[in-house]
Amino acid sequence: MKKQIFTFTVSALAIAVLSGCSATNNHSTHVDIKDSSEYRALQQELASVRNAKGDTSQLETEIARLTRESQTTSLLPPNPKAGECYARVVIPAKYTLASETVQVKAAGQRIQTTSPQYGYVEQRVLVKEAYERLEVIPATYKKVTETIEVAEASEQLVRVPAKYKTVTEKVLVRPAHTEWKKGTGPIQKVDSGTGEIMCLVEVPAVYKTVTKTVMIAPESVKTVAIPGKSQTITRRVVAEPATTRKIVVPAEYKTIKVRKLTKAAQQTAIAIPAEYKTVEKRAKVSDAYLEWRSILCETNTQPSLIRDLQRALRAKGYNPGSIDGILGKGTMSAINSYQTAKGMASGQLTINTLKSLGVSI
Repeated sequence: MKKQIFTFTVSALAIAVLSGCSATNNHSTHVDIKDSSEYRALQQELASVRNAKGDTSQLETEIARLTRESQTTSLLPPNPKAGECYARVVIPAKYTLASETVQVKAAGQRIQTTSPQYGYVEQRVLVKEAYERLEVIPATYKKVTETIEVAEASEQLVRVPAKYKTVTEKVLVRPAHTEWKKGTGPIQKVDSGTGEIMCLVEVPAVYKTVTKTVMIAPESVKTVAIPGKSQTITRRVVAEPATTRKIVVPAEYKTIKVRKLTKAAQQTAIAIPAEYKTVEKRAKVSDAYLEWRSILCETNTQPSLIRDLQRALRAKGYNPGSIDGILGKGTMSAINSYQTAKGMASGQLTINTLKSLGVSI
């Protein structure tokens, strides 16, 4: 569908309002139009056109017409045959194309302008004013030699360490003393009634020679004189200080070319005629209407026919699901997609759909 035409495109599809099988009795049956696939398809198309901000008046008219017809038209097909199924489908409205001349651009005017004209003249202009500047006369210097003291005479305290010597001394370890010892001799005891013989013996004193360090002069401090230091240096001193003098710098001029207006810009209004274009408009010749048509359903459909239908749909690029011979939800979805793409009646498995797919009944 082209975006510039927001007319009733769903009416070009034969969408089933009701499907059923013929029975022995032919009495009126009430069916809610809102439950029909055609009504739902019209509502979906209406929502789509509204989202695209197109013209919804024709879709709303079709929905109102279907609602009126559902209340006044018999919902059973005329002259039905036993064992066959029927569905009432929409026969699309017919349109024609009419030519019409419309204005695509209004009349107006265009302003044509001429550019201004300029010429050049010579003119002497000041580019740099006269001024005074100060010139600095640098100072002059001379060298002088003098002796300066770089380090004053001073005194320094020097530490004199203590003096020691090593001496040897005899130290008493144990003084002389007496102690009892057992006596020894030819007779140890006079008889059995007497004790042992004990002798009192003198033990001399014991001495030990030790070496030790003794201080002969304690630690002290002495003062040492440090003489001063002097150095002869040559340094640079100012002989004559720096001075300044004024120098007059004259003004500078330059001769330049100046661009001046010799003729002002002008404008002229030029009329532009309106533009027209011949366009084709789609006009309705006849309204859509409902018509009963024979369809296939579970009553008059064999599994082998459904399998042929499923294979044909798959060959055309529409996925019916499993090739199981059952007219299920997946198969009906593929049928509706095929019918919509081909501009055929959708919502039911019509005889025309089978013929279009090349499936023999």
